[in-house]
Amino acid sequence: MNVVENPITDIGHLIPQKFPFVMVDTLVSFSKSDITSLFTIKKDNLFFLNDELSEPGLIESMAQTVALHTGYEFFLRGEEAPTGYIGSIKKIEIVKLPKVGEVISTHVNILQEFLGITLVEIKVVNENKEVIASGQMKTVIANNG
Repeated sequence: MNVVENPITDIGHLIPQKFPFVMVDTLVSFSKSDITSLFTIKKDNLFFLNDELSEPGLIESMAQTVALHTGYEFFLRGEEAPTGYIGSIKKIEIVKLPKVGEVISTHVNILQEFLGITLVEIKVVNENKEVIASGQMKTVIANNG
């Protein structure tokens, strides 16, 4: 079930990251088992290098889409977005780096979620619907207690 009727562009309260470290800018779709985000590549991006978003920037964008899923879940429950970390990265393949001005779409499929640990499969596509990156990642919610 998709609970997002229109894309949400005001996402600052849904993720713990703040400018200049924000690598997602729009929540497109959300369900308990998946999420899709958009990110427009800009020159002032922290990970911008040689007219492209660098590999670490692309991986961080993938991770922040996972954080957006968690943050939106917490928002729906009336709670503040938690801080999390990348626990592990597995099978990441970067085929092409996005250039300035491009909008990338990141789709995350939640494979498993238990006690604040989330295992996901991620696919990033460019405006031409080409898969430019994919992989698996495990994220962990920080223990705030």
